[in-house]
Amino acid sequence: MLKITFFVPFLLFFVSASQTFGQTETYLSLYKDQLPYFQELITGGQFKEPPLSHEGDPYYLDRKFGEGNLSINRITYTEVPLLYDQYADVVVTFHPIYRQKILIKPEKIEEFDFVDGILFRTFSGNSSYAHHKNGFYRVVKDGEVKVLKKHYKYLEPVREVGKYTHRYVENSDYFYWYKGEFVLIRKKKQAIQSLGFKKRDVKKHFREKKLYFSMDREKYILELAFLRESKSDTFEGFVK
Repeated sequence: MLKITFFVPFLLFFVSASQTFGQTETYLSLYKDQLPYFQELITGGQFKEPPLSHEGDPYYLDRKFGEGNLSINRITYTEVPLLYDQYADVVVTFHPIYRQKILIKPEKIEEFDFVDGILFRTFSGNSSYAHHKNGFYRVVKDGEVKVLKKHYKYLEPVREVGKYTHRYVENSDYFYWYKGEFVLIRKKKQAIQSLGFKKRDVKKHFREKKLYFSMDREKYILELAFLRESKSDTFEGFVK
C-alpha cells in the first residue's frame, strides 16, 4: 500500500508568520508533488462549525486537530491533521492553503487512525442501526470475529434559560461483526448467545478471570470473542 506524507509541515508553515514568500513557493511545490490525489480528499466541502448555542463539542476526544493516518483508495496518507465529528459521523481535515476546516468525502475513506493507535474503519450493512450514518466504527479487535465500537454524540435540549439551547451527549455501542453481519451487544446474554455459547459454558471461564460484564463491558466482550476463536469447532456465523 502506497504511503504519502500529508500536510502537517504545510499546516505548521501556514500558521507561522515568520516564513518568507520564497519558502512559500517551495512548500507549495512540494505540497503539489506529495498529493497527486488531493482533489479526492477535499471534495466534501467546507466544514460548518457547530452553533455557538450548543454546549460542548461534537468531536472525538477534543476539538483540536490530532495527527493521524488516512487511507483512501488503498493509499495511506500519513501525518494528517484530523478531527472526527461523532455527531455528524464525518472526518475533517485542514486545508493548508485556505486555512479552513474541510470535510473529507465519507465514501472515499477506508480507514483512519490517530497517534494513540485508535483505528476507525468504514463498514456497511448496518443501516437499520440509528447511529450508523456514514459507517465509521472503532476497531477494538480486528480478527475473524471483529469487535467494533460505535462512538456517537447526540443533542439534548438544555432546560435552563441561558446561553445554550442544546448540549452534546456522548455515548457508544459495541458490536460483533462477522462476514458483513453485525450483532449489537448491550446485554451479556446477547454476547453469549450470538457466539453460540451457553451461559454455563462461559461462567467458570469468566469467574476465574474475575471479569464481569457489568464492571468492564469492553473487556468482557473482547474476551468472549477470543474464547470463540480458541475453540476447535469452526465458527459458521451468529446464532439468532
